[in-house]
Amino acid sequence: MSETEIQALINLIDDPDEGIYRQVRDRIVSIGGPVVPVLERAWEVDDLGDLFRNRIEDILHTIHLDITFDRLKRWHDTGGEDLLEGALAVCRYRYTELDEQRVKARLATLRQDIWLELNDNLTAFEKVRVFNHIFFQIHGFRGNKRNYHAPQNSYINEVLDTKKGNPLSLAIIYQVLAEELELPMRGVNLPNHFVLAYLDETGVANSALGHGDVLFYVNAFSQGDILGKNEIDEFLKKLDLPARESFYQPCSNIDIIRRQLNNLLNSYEKLNDPDRVEDLKRLLTALEQG
Repeated sequence: MSETEIQALINLIDDPDEGIYRQVRDRIVSIGGPVVPVLERAWEVDDLGDLFRNRIEDILHTIHLDITFDRLKRWHDTGGEDLLEGALAVCRYRYTELDEQRVKARLATLRQDIWLELNDNLTAFEKVRVFNHIFFQIHGFRGNKRNYHAPQNSYINEVLDTKKGNPLSLAIIYQVLAEELELPMRGVNLPNHFVLAYLDETGVANSALGHGDVLFYVNAFSQGDILGKNEIDEFLKKLDLPARESFYQPCSNIDIIRRQLNNLLNSYEKLNDPDRVEDLKRLLTALEQG
């Protein structure tokens, strides 16, 4: 469809007949991404009426939601191998104009600063201490305990800007950097919390821990505190929960992004924002099988 044809459709957006508007809206939404710049230019016209402007905003939001849904579904259906790609897709839901290259550049700077201090002669504990020093002390990342449930704590672009996040968002950034530095660290989906497991690739830890090949755990929300199995046991005991194997073993990247969406859903519920809640419920279906 040409831009002239698209513009003709957009001119019908403020038709007072609701039935005609719904048909026009559905047609515009079906065009998807290519219609966005034309809609945005139409929205910027000074003498727009409230009805026209509100309907454009509604259509733009629906298109952006569809784009995010499709991106998450493609990511899921291809295995969810790239954690950063999944996290950026979630960011795009709220920040439609997000400069993803800027996010990647910020991560590259962090990675470089950590890499310069690492060497192959360090033990796993020493590598994590170096990582923690650069990440938390030098760059100043920390858990946002004062405003824990704020939605911005779940968007990694916001976390990179403010240096504050929740357990999951900090762990996502931590894991992305660890993977690029070839450190064997993966997220662990604890109830009410999220930590990282440092995996023992030699197999030595198997008999000692009795929980697969995890050497130790890292709490990114608490300045990278190193935890053992006993601390996980105690945490579960305080919650009066059984020691399920899944509480000790790494989860998939898809599980991580699903939890990120659920965290956002809960944040918007606390803010009494039902429209955002419905959006997040829809996005969660992109990560379902089938």
